[in-house]
Amino acid sequence: MSIVTSVASGSRDATAEAPALLAVSYLRVSTREQAERGGTDEGFSIPAQREANARKAAELGARVVREFVDAGESARSADRDGLQEMLAFITATRVTFCIVHKLDRLARNRADDVKIHEALLAAGVTLVSATESIDQTPSGMLVHGIMSSIAEFYSRNLATEVTKGLTQKLAQGGTPMRAPVGYLNVRRTDDQGREIRTVEVDPERAPLIRWAFETYAKGETSVTRLLRDLTARGLTTVPTPKRPPKPLGKNTLYKLLTNPYYAGVIRYKGALHPGAHEPLIEPALFDQVQSLLKARNARMTRHVQHAHHLKGLLHCGSCGSRMLLDFATNPRGTTYAYFICSGRAAKKTNCTRRAVPVQVAERLVEDSYRDITISEADYRHLAAEVDAAFDEQSAGRDQEFADLTANRARLEAESDKLLAAHFADAIDLPTLKRHQDRIRVGLADIEQRLAQHDEHHSGARAFLQDSLRLLTDAHRAYAYSDDGNRRLANQAFYTRLEITDDEQLRPRLAEPFATIVNEADTATDSKKSKRGHSTSSDVACSRKTLWVEPRGLEPLTPCLQSRCATNCAMAPGGAVAPGERQLAFGSIGWGSEASPVCLGVMSVA
Repeated sequence: MSIVTSVASGSRDATAEAPALLAVSYLRVSTREQAERGGTDEGFSIPAQREANARKAAELGARVVREFVDAGESARSADRDGLQEMLAFITATRVTFCIVHKLDRLARNRADDVKIHEALLAAGVTLVSATESIDQTPSGMLVHGIMSSIAEFYSRNLATEVTKGLTQKLAQGGTPMRAPVGYLNVRRTDDQGREIRTVEVDPERAPLIRWAFETYAKGETSVTRLLRDLTARGLTTVPTPKRPPKPLGKNTLYKLLTNPYYAGVIRYKGALHPGAHEPLIEPALFDQVQSLLKARNARMTRHVQHAHHLKGLLHCGSCGSRMLLDFATNPRGTTYAYFICSGRAAKKTNCTRRAVPVQVAERLVEDSYRDITISEADYRHLAAEVDAAFDEQSAGRDQEFADLTANRARLEAESDKLLAAHFADAIDLPTLKRHQDRIRVGLADIEQRLAQHDEHHSGARAFLQDSLRLLTDAHRAYAYSDDGNRRLANQAFYTRLEITDDEQLRPRLAEPFATIVNEADTATDSKKSKRGHSTSSDVACSRKTLWVEPRGLEPLTPCLQSRCATNCAMAPGGAVAPGERQLAFGSIGWGSEASPVCLGVMSVA
């Protein structure tokens, strides 16, 4: 009896000292909505999975030592934080079981399932499902493979059905994504008890979005300043259960200004679709904002501080290299400014061009404006020719306007047919996008040409008339302009300024001034002999002295600011003599190109 008792006691001690089995529990839901359902932090699914896994662990006689959760993560990819953390944990820890509620919680494609299962086997861990009969036996492995294939089929089939539903929703003008700021995603129930998900205008934020587009379209503000004003007016993002409302960022505002959704068009996967939601702005206003954004991006270049208004504009007449501004100081501490040939300074050429004092270069450039000035008689003659040429061209432009209008209607009808074909599954999305891009380019070209047609008489004619009027007093206007406007004038009037070895200026006029001066020279032979240059756009200047003081012939009087007919602000500067004129500069198109050019001359009373 004592021997039996002793053996029984030893068996109980061995059982008590046996190590407990360890397990990890993996929980997952596919969407954030599931994780937040019911107004709780975990929703309903994750707590239910936790209880089922705990019961399975108790059946196995195991203790769950660690729990890993992926809330709102799809199983179509293995790149999940919770999963990767679990795989690292079981590699470094002695774990016997990995418990999941169902196999599709772990993976929903066959390739990932195989990789994850191999990682578990390599760590000596047995995969256990709380609701499915799988184990390491041949029959258990067969069930495992079948269930994994079923999970992959379900996932792929669900994606196909979702895509089909989104395509149908787009065809009806619905919004297949979260509505942008200014709109609200709304759920309501119809008379038949069916849930309807739609988009409505946000009464709090929509007026601020309209104001943002209207303000930016005026062209008087930047995205940064607009963001500051919107924040001051109280524009914030729409709050969510996890994120409180906050002011917009600069990138968010830029995306907002470029989103065609506000004009009634849905951009989805690169393609454009007409929307059924209420637009906040007109399409014309949206297009105007896009043009301003593109123009501002094109002009965003590094700002350069120029030490002199001729810096970077002069070239060596011997080797063609750019002339650099340099300074020399004599033993007495006096500093002199020179323009030197960069080719000679860097020893890139064999140029022997000596330095040119800044005062000499300034005088040569200023004298060049005297040589391109035309008389009042030349102005009247050329102005009459310009008017006659525009009137002659307008006779044949009516048919061109009709053709452009017809082409625009044809492209718009083609776009509608392509959308209908896409929704009928006749063409795929890449084909739709390719044709939409082609049509968009064609429509943009037509709109540009129609705009040019409308502005042909008012814009180009006024531009040439202003250029002609400017040349009647170019020298005097240049003499009384400040350094900043002198630099702009040189960029507008000339394409190149070269100083020769004998200190003569060889400028090359830009259009339309080259053509105007050539026409004036052809019309007046006496003026041609007086200037002593050919009808090419190169004008030679050799004067080395100033004939008139900078202040002009009249006594100085206080300057009264005024505005010219082109609505250009008067350039900043010092006093201007009565009867004198000052240059006004801006950006104006010549042909299809826009460049800095002189817009007109301002007279001072």
